[in-house]
Amino acid sequence: MIEFSTHDVNVDWQQFKDEMIAEASSMGIDKLRITTAEPFLELRERLIRHRELGHESGFEEPDLDLRTTPTLLLPEAKSIIAIAVAYPSKMKGAPVSEPGKRRGILSRSAWGEDYHQALRRRLAKLSEWIHARLPHAKLMSMVDTGALSDRAVAERAGIGWSAKNCSIITPELGSWVYLGEMLTDLPLPPDKAILDVDGCGDCTLCIDACPTGALVGPGQLNAQKCISFITQTKGFVDDEMKLKIGNRLYGCDTCQIVCPVNRKIDMRHHEELIPDPEVAKPLLRPLLKMGNREFREKFGMGSASWRGRKPIQRNALIALGNFRDQESVPDIAEVLREDPRPVLREAAAWALGRIGSDEALEYLRKAQTSEKEVEVLSAIERALSVV
Repeated sequence: MIEFSTHDVNVDWQQFKDEMIAEASSMGIDKLRITTAEPFLELRERLIRHRELGHESGFEEPDLDLRTTPTLLLPEAKSIIAIAVAYPSKMKGAPVSEPGKRRGILSRSAWGEDYHQALRRRLAKLSEWIHARLPHAKLMSMVDTGALSDRAVAERAGIGWSAKNCSIITPELGSWVYLGEMLTDLPLPPDKAILDVDGCGDCTLCIDACPTGALVGPGQLNAQKCISFITQTKGFVDDEMKLKIGNRLYGCDTCQIVCPVNRKIDMRHHEELIPDPEVAKPLLRPLLKMGNREFREKFGMGSASWRGRKPIQRNALIALGNFRDQESVPDIAEVLREDPRPVLREAAAWALGRIGSDEALEYLRKAQTSEKEVEVLSAIERALSVV
């Protein structure tokens, strides 16, 4: 094991980097590359245009300087260590969705353990490895919720190329990867961005397949139209978007599923990321009556729980409506009649109208006489008007 001091001018940084890369797999890291801590100037210009177009999700760090200038986060930063961890793309033993027992689906990035925790644990191991050799090294780790753009760091470090679907595609693992990074004051030799591959070439399958047209161009996403974003919001969803959501409870994988690079890739070597089919593809009707404690017990270990149960329950109502699941009508009607949350009552009204059976319509007429919330009343009226 190399033992260096940060004050040792004779440190062979290439040797240090090579040993770190060699040890990465033992820490559960599938790919590790280095870039500089120089500002992301081109990214900043893209983010300005993105904001001007109104394409932000609202989940991002609002300060564009923090998002693009690493030294504002760690003034001594000289390098950024970028990591990628692969996750599964296929579910073994997936339960069947059938009438009366319809199921929703979580996106693959929400299968298994919450990736924030999974990556933080790996970055902590990497930090320990570095500090064992360089006790005074300055390190700052980030996963997804940090200020920096994980994808911009990964692209410049050579983890993969920036694809037309706005994902980072690695040659070895496709885009089925979680990304994280670590700022450091160590002067590590940087890797080069992947420029010697054709990347996406002329392929536009992801853009063509996007259910809502959220991919407005190669590498350009209007988050306000993206199903992955919409399923994580807590408010009302317009009727057209409800139809597009289908049975998705959290996230959307369409643009990754259709990608030719991804089709045969299914990495299952990280046990904690392998999905529990009953969590990743849960029954919808039980979700409608699920309390906070039960929700935490079932979904609390995964990343889909971060917004709480309300969006999941709303999306479950939408899914039942899209399935036109007659057996679920009494459960949906109970939400419309008794749930104190207008967003859920509105979704329930839409679902009953979508099912459109005599029983469903009768529940809507009864609710119309007692409902006071404007948005819910409007949903009831729209549902009844299409009969």
